[in-house]
Amino acid sequence: MKVVSLDNVEKNKVSMEGAVGAWKQLPLGSSDGAPVYSYRVFTVEQGGHTPYHSHPYEHMNYVIEGEGALVNEKGEMISLRKGDFALVKPDEKHQYRNTGSQPFRMICGVPKEFE
Repeated sequence: MKVVSLDNVEKNKVSMEGAVGAWKQLPLGSSDGAPVYSYRVFTVEQGGHTPYHSHPYEHMNYVIEGEGALVNEKGEMISLRKGDFALVKPDEKHQYRNTGSQPFRMICGVPKEFE
């Protein structure tokens, strides 16, 4: 069993090409013995965004703070705010953008092999 405060989890800048003002934390993952999923937390600064990309695995997100948008394969921006859930299926091109005036923060669950 493990309990950890997000305040005590190392925050690393997202270094993928196309990322601007995005940070990643890994509070629970394979190094903790998680058998299936890992939970990451992404924080996107005002005006920032994750890369516009795709990958061969799904991820499920829960917005815990702020306002943002999920950009889909058509380039459409789907509004997100605190309390919203989002599912990105395998190989769907996507990007998260901060559209608000405060940090945009979300939990991102992925298969542990892709943390």
